[in-house]
Formats: sequence, structure tokens, C-alpha cells
Amino acid sequence: MRGTMRGAMLFGLVALMIVATGLMQSWNSALLILNMGLVSAIMSLGLNLQWGFAGLLNVGVMGFVALGGLAAVLVGTAPIPEAWAAGGWRIVAALIFAGGVIALAAVALRRLTRYRGLATLAILVAGFFVYRWIFDGGVAAVEAINPASAGNLGGLGLPILMAWPVGGLLAAGAAWIIGKTALGLRSDYMAIATLGIAEIIIAVLKNEDWLTRGVKNVFGIPRPVPYEINLQQSASFVERAQGLGLDPVTASTLWVKTLYAGLFTVVLVVLLVLAQLALKSPWGRMMRAIRDNETAAEAMGKNVTGRHLQIFILGSAICGIAGAMMTTLDSQLTPASYQPLRYTFLIWVMVIVGGSGNNFGAVLGGFLIWFLWVQVEPMGLWFLELVTSGMSDGPVKAHLLDSAAHMRLLTMGVVLLVVLRFAPRGLLPER
Repeated sequence: MRGTMRGAMLFGLVALMIVATGLMQSWNSALLILNMGLVSAIMSLGLNLQWGFAGLLNVGVMGFVALGGLAAVLVGTAPIPEAWAAGGWRIVAALIFAGGVIALAAVALRRLTRYRGLATLAILVAGFFVYRWIFDGGVAAVEAINPASAGNLGGLGLPILMAWPVGGLLAAGAAWIIGKTALGLRSDYMAIATLGIAEIIIAVLKNEDWLTRGVKNVFGIPRPVPYEINLQQSASFVERAQGLGLDPVTASTLWVKTLYAGLFTVVLVVLLVLAQLALKSPWGRMMRAIRDNETAAEAMGKNVTGRHLQIFILGSAICGIAGAMMTTLDSQLTPASYQPLRYTFLIWVMVIVGGSGNNFGAVLGGFLIWFLWVQVEPMGLWFLELVTSGMSDGPVKAHLLDSAAHMRLLTMGVVLLVVLRFAPRGLLPER
């Protein structure tokens, strides 16, 4: 009961902070913080499954988030017929051929008894050159189609909400491949491996223009909610906004952000309920037993590597869903914005501060840390302006005011240190 009361008070405090933002700054800012807080809470929940339940040190969270963003492009955007006609099917043929080469090499490696290594190498080398010949021609043809606004194949043109589970599936598939190779490593080596693989995923998104337009970004991704301009042109909406004493432009932005908040809340609640059911099930108790003592769990006949693979896939799938949601909220995919080390650190801070092993703690950490991440810079600027108000203009005052931009990282470090000192198990510790 005491823990429940503490959790309610902390969530209430975060809610008050968001409401205060609306009253003191603007409700648009408050709703934007709320929406990104919901997405951050989902990412934090996915990482908490991996670290809090199983002790898996995943430092490649942004790679799975980026795959969710890719799903929004592949599912939600319309296909570009000219690009498909020019070289799309050649790219597809090249990818199928590459899969066949890998399968043939695997068969040769297993079945041949003599010259097995030489035959496998020959298949891979010859297949690589043929693959590049097919693939490069198709890519060049696709990227030449209206490169200023397209230059890619587009997507399937399906409802954007379908991209959210697809993002989870893409991330889960990548996690299965990564887990098959990295889960046997020691925790520090696994951290390095997952970070490196996340960098590879993001490098692919940045450089494969035929798929994601690379650093030129994909704009105009469809949205599951109305566009503000359409609401402003609706006589009934304008009438309701004026009846509430609101400007139609402001009312339209508030309404759109509120609809996003409703959709994101539904997803968060569903995932949180499922995570709680998993935590309290025999499977969840087994995962925590494996986390606490792998040797004893193996002695009891538990398949530790198999269970680790399961939860690694589940946590990564949740991060993929969050990535698709975030791209949908932005209506654009910007691969350069995925910075694995920086934002993975932020999500880890959310889990640690909220309470590793506690799903509600992970959600609380997502909201709290994101609020601080957004608000610390303007608050820091206000504080420094107050401190330097009595100083004469000069290089010292200018330097102090310019340093407000660095308050975010400083604050994250201070918050993490304070929590680790006074509440090492987090604000809502595991029970």
C-alpha cells in the first residue's frame, strides 16, 4: 500500500508539472511533452523488459527504434510506380538472389565433406559480385527518378496504424538475428555488439536512398489523425472552437495533439497490462530467477539462452512499436536524428531513475526524464539570466548564457547520480 501511494504521488507530481507547463508556457508545449513522454515511456518499458527482467545489457535501443521508423515509411507512404518500373523489381530480384546465395553457402557448409570451406567461400564471393551487378543497376535507376522529392521506392500505401505492429515485427526480426549471435557473449561484449549493430542499422538508413531517401529524409508520412488545415476549413470545427473562446488555428493544433495522446495512451496501457501479466506469471518469475542466478537456473533445467532470446525479442519489438509511433507523430523520417549513444543513454536513465524491474517505474521514468530533457534548457537559461542579471556585459556573462544549451546533459548526470545515491533501486523499486 505504501508503494502504491508513493507511485500515485510521483505520477501526480509529473502530471502537475505537465499541467504547469500548459498554464505557464502553452498547452501546445504541454501536449507535445505528453505525447513524447508516452512514446518515451513505451521505449523505457521495452528496455525494462530486457534489463529489469533478464539483466540483458542492450545498448542498441536506437537501432530498433529506427527500424520502427522505417516501418512507417514502408507501410504508410504511397508506392512510386516510376521507381518500381525503372529498377524496383531489379532490386527485389537482387535481394532474393542474395538470400539464395546465403542459403546455398549454408548448405555447402553443412553437406560437403571435402573442400567445404573453399566451396563456401567461392559461392559467397561469386554470389557477391553477381548480386552487386544486379543490385547497383536497380538502385541507380530508382534514385534517378525525381531525386529532389522522391528517389526511393515508397511504401505500400496502407493505413499508417498498421505500421506500428509492423515496426514491432521488423525490430523483433532484427533482434532474433542479433540475439542468435550476441546473447552468448558476456554482458560487456553484448553491449558493444548491440551498439555496433545499431550503428550499422542507422548507417543503412542514412545511405540507402532507394529505401529511405537517406539524409534527404522522407516527408509527408500519412497521419492517423486529421490535418490541422482540414480542421480549420471545417465550419463545424471552427464554430465549436469559437464557442470555447479559442482561435481555430490554436484549437486545431490542440485537438490533433490530443488525438495523438489518446492513441498513444491506448498503446501504452495495453503494453503495460501485458508486461504486468508477464511479470506476475510463472514465466516472469522464471526470468527473474535466471537474472538473479543463471547457474542455478541452468541447474534446474532452464534454457537460459532461449529465455534470453525470447525477452530480447519482446523488448526490441516494443521499442520498434515506439519508433513507428514517433515517426508517425513527426510525419517524417529523419535517419540523421537517430543518435544511438546519446538517446540510448537517455532511455537507460529513464529505466534506472524510474526503477529497474518495475514496469510502472519504467513508465514514470519515461515521463519524468523526458520532461526534464525538454524543460531543463529553458529553465537553465532563465536561471543563468537571473544569476548574471547584476553582471556587466562581457565574455564571462556571454559564456554563462551560452552554456545553457549544455544544461540538459549536466542535469541528466546530476539526476542519475542523486537517484543512485539516495534511491539506488529507483523511484519505484522492484517489489
